[in-house]
Amino acid sequence: MTSSPKLGARVRALRRRQGLNQVQMAQKLGISASYVNLIEHNKRPLTAPLLIKLAQNFGIDVGSFSQDDDERLEKDLMEVFADGLFEESHLVNTDITDFVSTSPQVARAVRTLFAAYRAGRASRAEVEGASVDGVEFMGLGQLPSEEVSDLIQGQWNHFPILESAAEDLWRKAKLNHQDLQSGLRRFLTEKLMVDVRIVRVGEDSTAVRRFDPDRRELTISEMLPPRTRNFQLANQIGLLLCGDAIDELVAKAQLSTADSRNLARVALANYFAAAVVMPYQPFLEAARKVRYDIELLGHRFRTSIEQTCHRLTSLRRPGAEGLPLHMVRVDVAGNISKKFSATGIRFARFGAACSLWNVFQAFLTPGRYRAQMSAMPDGKHFFCVATTIPKGRGGYHTQHTMHAIGLGWSVPDLRAAGDGPRPVVYADHYDLDRIEGAAPIGVSCRLCPRQDCAQRAFPELGTALGVDPNVKGLSAFTPVG
Repeated sequence: MTSSPKLGARVRALRRRQGLNQVQMAQKLGISASYVNLIEHNKRPLTAPLLIKLAQNFGIDVGSFSQDDDERLEKDLMEVFADGLFEESHLVNTDITDFVSTSPQVARAVRTLFAAYRAGRASRAEVEGASVDGVEFMGLGQLPSEEVSDLIQGQWNHFPILESAAEDLWRKAKLNHQDLQSGLRRFLTEKLMVDVRIVRVGEDSTAVRRFDPDRRELTISEMLPPRTRNFQLANQIGLLLCGDAIDELVAKAQLSTADSRNLARVALANYFAAAVVMPYQPFLEAARKVRYDIELLGHRFRTSIEQTCHRLTSLRRPGAEGLPLHMVRVDVAGNISKKFSATGIRFARFGAACSLWNVFQAFLTPGRYRAQMSAMPDGKHFFCVATTIPKGRGGYHTQHTMHAIGLGWSVPDLRAAGDGPRPVVYADHYDLDRIEGAAPIGVSCRLCPRQDCAQRAFPELGTALGVDPNVKGLSAFTPVG
C-alpha cells in the first residue's frame, strides 16, 4: 500500500479538499514542499509514517488509501465503459487505468453517475413495460444488495466487534454445542425477557421468524430445520444485544437509502448469528483439520451448506486467519445474489457473469460438488468448488427453489502448503502445477479478451463485431479469419 504509484492523485485530491497549497501540506506532514510535489506526481512513495500523519492531521481512514479500492474502482469503470452507450468512444483498458490513476474522485463520480443512469433507464423501461438490454431489472448500482455487498467487501467480511459479542454470549449464556438451541432460548427468555414460540404452518404463512417488540414475543416457523432455528434464534439475540454496535457499523457505511440500511442490519445480525453458531477459533481449527470439507463442517456445527460457506469467508482475524477465498451464490437464471472476494477474483457489477464458471455448471449435477481449476485473462489461477443448495418451505404444494453456491481459492495459496496434504480436500486429485489445463474463464463477455470462446454472448469492449455473412464462427461475436 505504501509504495503504490496510484496514491499521488489521492494525496493531491485530499490537499485540494482541505484548501491547502503544497507548502502548507508539507508543514503539516513535517516534510519539504518539493517532497509533497514528488509524492503527488508519483515520484516518491507514500511511506507508512506519512500515511499515519495524514490520518492524524486530516482525520482520514487509512483504508481509503488502499490499493484494493483502486483496483475495484478500475474494474468497475471497465464494466461501465463496456456498456453499449460508449460503443463509439473506442476506449481501451489503458485509458480507464490512466483515468482512475490520475482522477480517482472523478472516476468514482462517473461510476455513481452511470449507476444513476442505469437506474433511470430501468425505471423508464419498467413504466413502459419494456426492458433494458433485453433484461428487466432495477438499477444495479443503486440496489440495496449492491450497497451492502460493498460494505461487506470493504471490511473483508470480518467484523471484530460482532465476533467479540458472540464470544461474550457463549460465556454469559454458558452455551454448549450439544444443545445449542436450548441455551439460546433460555438466554432469550431469562436475560432478554423474550417469549419464544414455535408456530405451525398456517398460523403465519409470510414469515419464518417474527419478533413483536411490544409483546416481547419471538415466533419461529416449524418449517425451519433445527440448524436454521438455531441461526434465527442467534440472529434475534444479535439484533437485541448488539443493536447499537450494528447501528454504528451501518451509520459508518453511509448507505444511501433506508432499505440499504435495514438490509445491512439484517446482514450484520446474520454475521453475529454465524459467529455464535460457528465460534471463531473452534470453527477455524475444524476447517483446517477437515481441510475445508463443507459437508463435514456442516455436520459438526449443525449448519447448512450456505451458512458454512459464509462463515469460511469471514475467517480474517489478524494472527488467526483462514485461507483467503471467494464466494458467490447464483440462481438458475444466472443472477448473482451474493458475492464476496478475498482472492482477487472479480465479479461483474453491471452485467452477466461468465457462464463457464463451475458455479453455473453445478445445476447440471444437483447435489454433487464440482471442482474446477480456472484461469482468468490477467493470468491469475483459481481452484473452485460449487454445489447446489435447494430451498423449500411449506410442504408439497409450495414452490421449491434452487441456487448454486461456489467457493474458490487462489492456486498459489494452495501451493504454499508444500508437499503435504492439500489444505483443501477438493484439490486432492488435481495437479496444481499443471495450469495449462485450467479452464479459461473471465469476468463477463464485455470484459473478456478471449476471442476464441464459443460461449461469447457479447463482443469485448472496444472490439468491432467483424461479422461476415459468408463465414460462421464459434459464436456470433467471435471474429473469423
